[in-house]
Amino acid sequence: MYFKRKIDEFLIQWKNDSAHKPLIVKGARQIGKTESILHFANENYSNVVYINFVLDKKYRTIVSDGYDVETVIKNITLVNPSIRFVPGETIIIFDEIQEYPDVATTLKSFRLDGKYDVICSGSMLGINYKKIHSNSVGNKTDYEMFSMDFEEFLWAKGYHDGQIQDILKHMIALTPFSETELSVYRSLFFDFCVLGGMPDVVRGYIETGTFSNSLETQEQIRLDYEEDVRKYAEGLDQTKIISVYRSVPAQLAKENKKFQFSKIEKNARSREYTGCIEWLVDAGVIIECNCLIFPELPLKGNTDESKYKLYYPDTGLLVSAIDEEAQEDLRVNKNLGVYKGALYENFVAEAFMKQGLGLFYYKKENSTLEEDFFVRTRNELIPVEVKSNNDSSKSLVKLIKNENYSEIQHGIKLGYNNVGYANNIYTFPYFCAFMMKAFLKNLD
Repeated sequence: MYFKRKIDEFLIQWKNDSAHKPLIVKGARQIGKTESILHFANENYSNVVYINFVLDKKYRTIVSDGYDVETVIKNITLVNPSIRFVPGETIIIFDEIQEYPDVATTLKSFRLDGKYDVICSGSMLGINYKKIHSNSVGNKTDYEMFSMDFEEFLWAKGYHDGQIQDILKHMIALTPFSETELSVYRSLFFDFCVLGGMPDVVRGYIETGTFSNSLETQEQIRLDYEEDVRKYAEGLDQTKIISVYRSVPAQLAKENKKFQFSKIEKNARSREYTGCIEWLVDAGVIIECNCLIFPELPLKGNTDESKYKLYYPDTGLLVSAIDEEAQEDLRVNKNLGVYKGALYENFVAEAFMKQGLGLFYYKKENSTLEEDFFVRTRNELIPVEVKSNNDSSKSLVKLIKNENYSEIQHGIKLGYNNVGYANNIYTFPYFCAFMMKAFLKNLD
């Protein structure tokens, strides 16, 4: 069963561009990179050459005699004489190139030669990317892939583009959803929060119609991530990196979600964890939300580097990491309990990140004003509040009404509610978060 992914359309556009360069697809492990690339290759090329530098270690010498196309092809066929290279009909896929980053040096030769299309991929490219980039600067196109988002999940469930675009139409027209629509999308949204977007997890859910074995698969993925730390984290304290990764769910469950090293180890200092968060971000297994110095534009360059919140880029993995009692209550009774705010906030962070929206929040020093996220249109800064209850949105109202925040005229509230607009605040159900970029574009 192949799931339609957003990279599919990008790959077709890439191939149809007569001036396309070799492509590098980045992303965390087990998000479906290889599956999507091979699906595209088999659908669009008569000859596919696939080399995996983890599974096929014998290919790790193919550039030892030079980086030109002729030499590389000669060495590949020496290793495996059955491989054919047909000009104009062949795509070469170099997978898991973090194990052999030197192969990226060949991309200039392949681009200039032009006879073969080349796609490189790897699960830990963020860690080795500086070397890979320096070896191929100007001769490649980059694409960053993530686990499935809510739209891709809806595709997997059989919903078509017209039905999904109807969600955006409700947002733009500020037309409330019907009770049927709300009920269906809320149920799908809950399932997606529990499952996340790892293709193997979603596949099991689609095939069985239940959460059966999803937890075991998610736990194995998290263990694999920790094993990657032990394998690839050179020159850093691996135990501390893993401690940071494991600490994220518990810290999100706190009322103060700012990440604190003292919650990992008593009297711990940030300097003792230098490089740990950067490593996890580069590996694609956590995402960072930066604290604004002041809620104004521009967003970049307006952050306090000592303050940030951390999230998992897949809410399903976050759910799988919470304690067993909350886990059972969540899956059986659909009760989010103490983690309610954390899960909803993580989902929104994940949705924004997958749309290419930056992650920013604000908290005033005296704690009298706090906002979960900020997005922007061309000329306006818009605070976004994620509500896990029906409390009033005091911070949103303050930001909109206070003249000190002149670039803020509107706010957005995501919660367990319908579409609405009042007092310059747009209100949307949680599941609309995946359409936020398109909604903001419409506001422009």
